[in-house]
Amino acid sequence: MAKEKPLDPDTLALLQWCEEVEALLVAAGATRREAQEHIEEQAEWFTDQFYEGLSAEEAAKAALN
Repeated sequence: MAKEKPLDPDTLALLQWCEEVEALLVAAGATRREAQEHIEEQAEWFTDQFYEGLSAEEAAKAALN
């Protein structure tokens, strides 16, 4: 069995940030599934927002508009 390579700190931070965005989208009325699908479908956009320094709150608000 091959061991999985640990994720780098940037990837871990991005995943945590996406979890925060997901929670905010759910708090705004989306189902957890809808929020996850939206983040998956717009993964490139969300990744760009993360690296541009947007907070999870700012990204969730932009996604809702």
